[in-house]
Amino acid sequence: MLDFVQHLSFWDWLALGTVLLILEVFGAGGYLLWLGIAAAAVGVITFAVPALTWAMQLPLFAVLSLLTAVYWWRRQRSVARPSDQPGLNMRGQELVGRTLLVTDAIVDGRGKVKVGDGVWLARGPDAEVGSRVQVTGLDGTVLLVVPE
Repeated sequence: MLDFVQHLSFWDWLALGTVLLILEVFGAGGYLLWLGIAAAAVGVITFAVPALTWAMQLPLFAVLSLLTAVYWWRRQRSVARPSDQPGLNMRGQELVGRTLLVTDAIVDGRGKVKVGDGVWLARGPDAEVGSRVQVTGLDGTVLLVVPE
């Protein structure tokens, strides 16, 4: 094994980079991408500078791995920005403020209201079927309502 490490060639680094990139395709979540790129870069550098010993290749791989990972981490943080639609895919939050019809009477604080072509559980003051209520909030998946 030591003999193999002492005689690393650019082909070994390119093969390692290729294997890491192939493994990344199977769902590593970005972790192996930067190691694969670093390994391929060491392969290219070793091809350009054949006198580079293994004692320099391994630290070079470590440094390039760190640099590429830090680069990507900083890039991801710089492009992350808050959504201009914070309620997207949060249907209940989207309903706050809307006026809805009671489909099952709200009795003892519990009933049902019609939302689009569906029915949601509702909690609030007693209300009869057909009365209009306004959504004031959300408790899990139960709409909090008050009479309009």
